Amino acid sequence: MKFGICNELFENWPWEKLCDFVRSVGYQGIEVAPFTLADRAEGITQQRRAALRESAGSRGLEIIGLHWLLTKPPRLYITHPDSGIRRETARYFAELVGLCADLGGKVMVIGSPKQRSLLPGVRREQAMGYAAEVFTPCLESAAERGVTLAIEPLSTRETDFLTCAADAVELIERINHTNFRLQLDVKAMSYEYKPIPQIILESARHLAHFHVNDPNLLGPGMGKIRYEPIIAALREAGYDGWLSVEAFDFGYGAREIARKSEVYLKRVMAYSSK
Repeated sequence: MKFGICNELFENWPWEKLCDFVRSVGYQGIEVAPFTLADRAEGITQQRRAALRESAGSRGLEIIGLHWLLTKPPRLYITHPDSGIRRETARYFAELVGLCADLGGKVMVIGSPKQRSLLPGVRREQAMGYAAEVFTPCLESAAERGVTLAIEPLSTRETDFLTCAADAVELIERINHTNFRLQLDVKAMSYEYKPIPQIILESARHLAHFHVNDPNLLGPGMGKIRYEPIIAALREAGYDGWLSVEAFDFGYGAREIARKSEVYLKRVMAYSSK
């Protein structure tokens, strides 16, 4: 497993400074929130995409992929009853696939709680159909470009649609495409009624990506969640992908969160390998 970190933690840092620091701490990858680069994916030129990829690569870093996909632009919605809005959202996912691939990324994490929650009159089964309708059109292009869309279950504190791993797996099996898989997040899983290791093992065959954090919105090791059982479950599941740090409370500062998270993860990995 490799260590990555999400770039929105480093608010307003120049890309090169961010890359230098992340690599110096010991991370191997950066996960990018597109809204930190431009209001729309189309606003990031091919020249800029190549420069970002080269800058990271020259420092020994991979760009893991994208997350926070629908923070910008406005009016996009995954489960909207208006077919026109769904078509526009589907078109934007196709744009994001291109951006992800151009940056060298392999995964697009679909969280977007505010753009998927059930609107008045929309039932869960309808929403499942709407979501499949939005995601399916870009999947062949994603397969051609080596990009996986990873749907992320989120807690009921954030949304009322796809609030547990089992719900996400239901959508994955409905779409039934090798490039539509599962993203798990420790903070979100902590609100499920099942233990986190059990969730990991039950959904392991669909797992494509993994976010590490704590319910207190800080990084791993900065709260009450113990990671030894989590790492053990990931190893038992055969997961060999990214452990990507995603914090939401920036109060301690990017440097502190990044350093503490990396030191903690390294210690847990060493302990659990004994």
